[in-house]
Amino acid sequence: MDLDMLNMFVIAGGTLAIPILAFVASLFLWPAALIKVYHWYWRRRLGMQMDYAEYEGYRFCYTHRGNPGARPSVLMLHGFSAHKDMWLPVVKFLPKNLHLVCVDMPGHEGTSRTSAVDYSIEGQVRRINQFVKSIGLNRKPFHLIGTSMGGSIAGVYAARHPADLRSVTLICPAGLQYPNESTFIRRLRELEDNPDPDEIPLIPATPEEMEQMLKLCSYVRFKIPKQILQGLLDVRIPNNNFYRECFMELVGEKSRHALHENMHLISAPLQVIWGKQDQVLDMSGASVLAEAVPGCQVHLLDNCGHTVVMERPKKSAQLIADFINTNHNPNNSIKKLS
Repeated sequence: MDLDMLNMFVIAGGTLAIPILAFVASLFLWPAALIKVYHWYWRRRLGMQMDYAEYEGYRFCYTHRGNPGARPSVLMLHGFSAHKDMWLPVVKFLPKNLHLVCVDMPGHEGTSRTSAVDYSIEGQVRRINQFVKSIGLNRKPFHLIGTSMGGSIAGVYAARHPADLRSVTLICPAGLQYPNESTFIRRLRELEDNPDPDEIPLIPATPEEMEQMLKLCSYVRFKIPKQILQGLLDVRIPNNNFYRECFMELVGEKSRHALHENMHLISAPLQVIWGKQDQVLDMSGASVLAEAVPGCQVHLLDNCGHTVVMERPKKSAQLIADFINTNHNPNNSIKKLS
């Protein structure tokens, strides 16, 4: 091999080594930044644009894809301590001809953080209604989806603003009186006897607690490198005081059973999706909703925990698209999933 050829390989190897070394360095030194880049990449890849809306000085951060059309728009409400990007795995499998909107819930991520009054279920329902008005989503009835905390808010929203909605999907929603207690609810009962805000299972402060939270929320055991685990924690820790304040509002007397107290007022077609192995909110809540809301459609997913949208994103997208199709487009079906 002559010297020029050797130099070419050295230069090529060095060129390739730079981005590899940069990636490795970022993984070890700035894992939290890498996670944010990951979300940015998938938003771009899936065509989700980030935007802001204001209502009387209150700012909402949201992502959206497509434009309102003949079919109903879809608004997605995330769970406690999550953010709008948690829906990206489901967005990946939803038809591109649907107008999608994912919003950061009050106090979360890019949406304004104010006071406890906005973090109760009723407070969040009020704020989401303001968001809907601010972007004109209620010009025609839309499909509303909520998971966990977002599921309780979506259900109460359906009870309070029936004219806004064409249909509703609740994914393992909070706010019910569950016939069977989950592992998480039993843990909360223990904390009632010995209250310690630093011991809430959904608000980790160490990598070990983060790992335990992920095991509690997910039946599928994801193999997460320690650096990514630390990155996830680094993103959350600056918000832990807010999470505690929000959590105490959600488990307070006015919010704890908000969905249960309002479910009989839901008149829109209702779909319920639940993981059979949910350890946070027991799947027995699905039967409670089915008995209270006539025509409620229930789907119980095998080998799936509380994080349904992450564990079974393709199945979730298929069920949601089929439900919208059945209820709103009897003659013009939504494009089939690939």
